[in-house]
Amino acid sequence: MSQSNIISVQFEDVGKNYYFDASRYPYLEPGDPVIVRTSRGLQLAYVSQINLIEEALELNSFKSVERPATPQDLLKRKLLKDKEEEATKRIREHFNASGLSAVKIVSTEYSLDGNRLFILLSSDNSVNYNLKRLHQDIQKMIKDVHLEIRQVGPRDAAKLIRGMGACGLENRCCSMFLTEFSSISIRMAKTQDISLTPSEITGMCGRLRCCLMYEYEQYVDAIKTLPKRKRKVITPMGEGRVVQILPLRQSVIVDVLNIGPREFSKEELDHAERVARGLETDPLPPIEPRSDAVVSRPEDQSVKRHHDNNNKDRQKPSQSKGRGRKSRRSNRRNR
Repeated sequence: MSQSNIISVQFEDVGKNYYFDASRYPYLEPGDPVIVRTSRGLQLAYVSQINLIEEALELNSFKSVERPATPQDLLKRKLLKDKEEEATKRIREHFNASGLSAVKIVSTEYSLDGNRLFILLSSDNSVNYNLKRLHQDIQKMIKDVHLEIRQVGPRDAAKLIRGMGACGLENRCCSMFLTEFSSISIRMAKTQDISLTPSEITGMCGRLRCCLMYEYEQYVDAIKTLPKRKRKVITPMGEGRVVQILPLRQSVIVDVLNIGPREFSKEELDHAERVARGLETDPLPPIEPRSDAVVSRPEDQSVKRHHDNNNKDRQKPSQSKGRGRKSRRSNRRNR
């Protein structure tokens, strides 16, 4: 029984990996062009990995590679690209004439035999159009092909269109190295203490930035060892309340009573707590003097002091004033 040779291929420069059986072509190397059969017919792809372990992929079966690509296949793919650009131009002109300029053509691709045409569209949710009617109109323009139109989400559209990232990178992460999209939540931004301003956490696709997940796990692990916000702690300067967490520095900013915000490391807090409990502990090494800590979280810019008793005094006039209005109303009724 011949040993299987499972490889992965990509249809785009930075695309999802698809797995095929290349047992008939054991000499294939990463980067080699191959012809494979998919739901879109024959397509040109490039080998990305070789000699994969079949059991690790958790797939029941694998299609076989049709054959390595020949120079004639590469030339044909180049000619089809010119044909795709022409089709894109005609379809875009039709959209503009029909008042559908808000519908964007993300990709237009012919199968390698030229018998099938696949079009990917993207549009905002506010744009309404009849996809079935659109399919009929394009089919009349481009005949003798099997036409298939699909809508893609904003992230997939941004990946295919490419362009500069919202952070200023020349190319977006999704078009440089991300082969699949992960689920991104607003909780990831909160955990990393990132400003929730839409322009700070939203990518060019209009969705939460993919980079919010890059260091998320490290922040989650680092936060587990630190006290939570608004928790009272014992510091070398006295008791205070945590107003901000600095996970990667393993320290917190504490609003110390009668002193103000100060930064303390986890080691300093643990030492102060042991001293407060009367436990024997080794002295800490000399600590360099720190300046006043800067509270970067917008909601913590105005720190409420624990010794501020003015709130009680402020409530008294409003209460007496309300009682005064009530008493005057009762007097009027009695009159």
